[in-house]
Amino acid sequence: MLDKILYNTVLCQTYSPCGKYLIAGNIYGQLAVFDLDRILNPVVELLTPDFNKPKHIHNLETGNQICSLVATDKFLVVGSVNVIYGWDWKAILGVKLSKPSWQIKISSKSSLEHIDVNSLCLSDDGEKLYAGCGDNNTYIFNLEDRRQLSVLSGHDDYIHSVHGKNDQIISCGEDGIVLLWDLRSTKFHNKIEPHKNSKVCRPDIGKWVGSAALRDDWIVCGGGPRLALWHIRSLDVATIFDLPDHGIHVSYFHDDCVIAGGASKHLYQLSYSGEIRVELPVSATTVYSAVLKTNPNVLAIAGSSPEIDLCTSFNYRDQILHFR
Repeated sequence: MLDKILYNTVLCQTYSPCGKYLIAGNIYGQLAVFDLDRILNPVVELLTPDFNKPKHIHNLETGNQICSLVATDKFLVVGSVNVIYGWDWKAILGVKLSKPSWQIKISSKSSLEHIDVNSLCLSDDGEKLYAGCGDNNTYIFNLEDRRQLSVLSGHDDYIHSVHGKNDQIISCGEDGIVLLWDLRSTKFHNKIEPHKNSKVCRPDIGKWVGSAALRDDWIVCGGGPRLALWHIRSLDVATIFDLPDHGIHVSYFHDDCVIAGGASKHLYQLSYSGEIRVELPVSATTVYSAVLKTNPNVLAIAGSSPEIDLCTSFNYRDQILHFR
């Protein structure tokens, strides 16, 4: 048990719809539920030594790792191995985890094949679920009845990240390819191969792309290749971010900046022009998840550590949570 605590890795996080709870999933099939009200607004007289530990830790019966999380108004959606679960929030916030409200099985060619659901994303209207998986496919499901709507096939290796914006989806994976999809078709309409661009490639780290996100006319992506901002229409590099990292696993747009992290002891806030606005020290040696909510602002940063950094400002850590 001591070894499990020491080598805990948190792969994913999300917030409850009310914003009062942070949910984190790790490689041991555990869901930690943190009470943010108690942590960020403690009553000194009632403070206990374990105030920054989970209110509850739930264990998946399978013990399989929790690869991805996303929250809807009704459900916590959990991506694991060969299956996507949906639990209602009453079950997640309760003391004991009941059976899931529903589950979606990812079909495999063999009973021995393990398909990790590496990335989950909701459509803008919250009606569709996008799942980027270890069988090289992105699946689109109707959340109301969990019916599979389509399969996006175009990657040659497993998918690390999928993100949807407006009527477009972007996916990236171990094959080093970033694909752009239109929801009206199951064929990708554009692709970027960062490892083939001499300005961003880093052969010593690899060609894999760990994260990609869309916004208006821009794509931000990175992995083995350097984190870079690409123009959607021209597919040219507009900005290359000069970061001292050894691989990017997190990248997304927020307000007028880019948030990014990975195999580095920092999470970065960057301007579109490439300026490092904030270099925030983190507990994990590799960041796999950095989730942000607003009103009020809370940023939670997790990765290869049992510690999760909690920030209400991007300039410093307010608290360090303990997933143990």
